Amino acid sequence: MSRLGDRRWWAIGALALTGMVVGLDTTVLNIALPTLATELRASTSALQWMADAYNLVLAAFMLPAGLLGDRYGRKRMVLAALVVFSAASVLCAYAGSPGVLIIGRGALGLGGAFLIPLTISVVRVLFDEDERPRALAVAMAAQGVSFPLGPIVGGRLLHDFWWGSVFLINVPVCVAAFIGVAFLLPESREPDPRPVDLLGIVLSALALSGLTYGCIEAGEKGWGSPAAWSPIVAGVVIGLLFVRWEGRTAHPLIDLKVFRSRAFNWGVLMATVMSFTMFGALFAMPQYFQAVTGTDAQGSGIRLLPIVVGLLAGAGPADRLVKRFGSNVTVAFGLVLLAAGMVAGTATGVDSGYLLSGAWLTVAGLGMGLVFPAAMDSALAALSAERSGIGSSLIQALRQVGATIGVAVLGTILSAGYRGRLDTVSLPAPLGATVRKNVQAGVAVARDLRSAALLHSVRDAFVHGLVLMLAVSAGIAAVAAILALIFMPGRERRSSLSRPWEVTGSAPGSRRV
Repeated sequence: MSRLGDRRWWAIGALALTGMVVGLDTTVLNIALPTLATELRASTSALQWMADAYNLVLAAFMLPAGLLGDRYGRKRMVLAALVVFSAASVLCAYAGSPGVLIIGRGALGLGGAFLIPLTISVVRVLFDEDERPRALAVAMAAQGVSFPLGPIVGGRLLHDFWWGSVFLINVPVCVAAFIGVAFLLPESREPDPRPVDLLGIVLSALALSGLTYGCIEAGEKGWGSPAAWSPIVAGVVIGLLFVRWEGRTAHPLIDLKVFRSRAFNWGVLMATVMSFTMFGALFAMPQYFQAVTGTDAQGSGIRLLPIVVGLLAGAGPADRLVKRFGSNVTVAFGLVLLAAGMVAGTATGVDSGYLLSGAWLTVAGLGMGLVFPAAMDSALAALSAERSGIGSSLIQALRQVGATIGVAVLGTILSAGYRGRLDTVSLPAPLGATVRKNVQAGVAVARDLRSAALLHSVRDAFVHGLVLMLAVSAGIAAVAAILALIFMPGRERRSSLSRPWEVTGSAPGSRRV
């Protein structure tokens, strides 16, 4: 491999660190929330905003981040985002009040909004069609691995240090990534920057924020709540206005012609389906391990490690499968594995051992590892190198919304199955309402009452809801596999579809260094 090639791969390794730290920060907060409620005397509303502030800012600024990267330099924006992320981590670590921590979490979301899409856009610029699937596998595997590691790292830090350590751990990783990016990553930008579409930026931020917040509220309060539907409807309406504006303005934020590419549309759809199902599983399984099998938060994170093993095992050969069989076959095969894993998961019972969970999580993770890089490579192939920042931001924004919707929809199915199976007839109305709230509350009430019958009913009801959720997820993955095989272009057709949207004079894989 050439010296430049060595530098490019080391640069991707440095960028993978940024993806890992962003992913860790997404899940590590869940472990710290009970401690924060005590140490900062935070209300339930404040705790919710500590989690939501990150996701809302992330959604709002992802598309502008891609535009700024294309216009002013992707390396420059990544370095600036790492500084913001580090400073925000310090602010969160030493926050003396819930309000300061919420502000810090929002700042973390701002840094993440730049780091997530620009990492993928750099892959599009630096690597040609043959190398890109492998580079994407490295970047996506690092981010995917970080999600189940969050509870493990967070639980260990909370056990040995004070709560601020779950945020402060970001700083050395960001410093290492900053040094690697500064010395190894060549600068790249759009050679002929277009005027900034300010109205498009505002409309896209409002639309994505509305959809994200509405789905978060739906997960908390149910889909029938006006607090959920109002922002969702507003987000959809503003999104339609955004599309109408983008079709009329001379210098749009997003070139809507990219949606004429089947490679882009189906690649994005498959990546979104993957996020939908993955985050649904990551939402439900820690609850199963803690409430049903009796492990703690750190132990539940350790029990999710089979997903990490599967992800790494699937991401390794993904590029070779894409080259040999095409993106459509690789994605479809990965989705079949995901569906098979979740079908196996429907055999879960209250007394099931960990062997079953570990086995189906490994198979599901293997499918995820195959789907992510292949689907992302298909979508990226339809983007020009010069506009890869905004294109990658669009892909990641849709994935982010898909993940949020997945948690809300699959969480609703889980909750409905849980509440429908519960037997609370013998309980006083207030206690019955508490038990129906969620499985953690049900287990707590059963233990306070020292009622083995109620504890079994709560656990059995949750497993019933989990089985329903896994069955729905498996069905979605199976249908997606069929659609990918039929409609998603293969390797030989994908490259020809991408060329109309490449800037004149720009060859595939070209880069401005």
